[in-house]
Amino acid sequence: MDDVELRHLRALDAVAEAGTITAAAASLHMTQPALSRTLAQLEARVGVRLVDRSSRHLALTGPGTTLLEHGRAILSHLDAALADTRAESRPLRLGYTCAVLGQQTVPLLRAWRRTHPGTPLDVVRRDNATAGLATGETDVAVLRTLPEDPRIRSEALYTEDRVAALPDDHPLAGRDGVLLAELTAGPPLPLAMWPEAGTASPELWPPQARPARTVEVGNVDEWLNLIATGGAFGVASAGTAESHGHPGVRFLPVSDAPPATVYVSYPHHPTHPGTAEFLTAVRDTVSG
Repeated sequence: MDDVELRHLRALDAVAEAGTITAAAASLHMTQPALSRTLAQLEARVGVRLVDRSSRHLALTGPGTTLLEHGRAILSHLDAALADTRAESRPLRLGYTCAVLGQQTVPLLRAWRRTHPGTPLDVVRRDNATAGLATGETDVAVLRTLPEDPRIRSEALYTEDRVAALPDDHPLAGRDGVLLAELTAGPPLPLAMWPEAGTASPELWPPQARPARTVEVGNVDEWLNLIATGGAFGVASAGTAESHGHPGVRFLPVSDAPPATVYVSYPHHPTHPGTAEFLTAVRDTVSG
């Protein structure tokens, strides 16, 4: 069997991600015939069919899936090695979507600055499910939903109580706390949902008390503005309330809602040499 090259593995990965030769070729900045030849060459070199071409939407065969899993590990390791080389001269990038560690954010950042003056830290908001990890825009992320990407590791740090976010002129806004059922009783507002990275959905409620309507937003700013103007209510983790005060939004504890888990996530193959030390700093902060 002739040697398999990195370009072959990248071609297989692109086809698996895109599902069509056209889209995969575009993502690799190559022509469709060239990509087809690359795949055919890969199959010839490994001696088995890797891609099922029986429909317009390509799918990997069993051997193709196996090779892809190993190939992605190889590519990720190479990317990490290259990133480590470049990372010696760049900051470590901490990603988040709506909050970092709530009230513990500032202590973490101050402690890192004090103990690691040679490794700057950039705190980066990215409005997607992995806060930039999947796209290589961040090196570590604090998330409140568990990433499904197999290239990403996650560990639970702690749990946060849930809070309701209401317009400040809402009838319940003057209360010290609310129940889930009270948020959907009477003539209710729709529930503002952030499908990409939010922690609230109608499944928080029992079937008989779920919100009658939902409305989707694309980031925490849209979520806050919609609520402040009376277009919806929201439910979030306490860290969101601690990080995003808004003059038109009142946050109230929801006493009967399950807590949200806060995770620290990072690539299987770290993309910055300071990753391990930063993870230790995060653990020390939340345990401390």
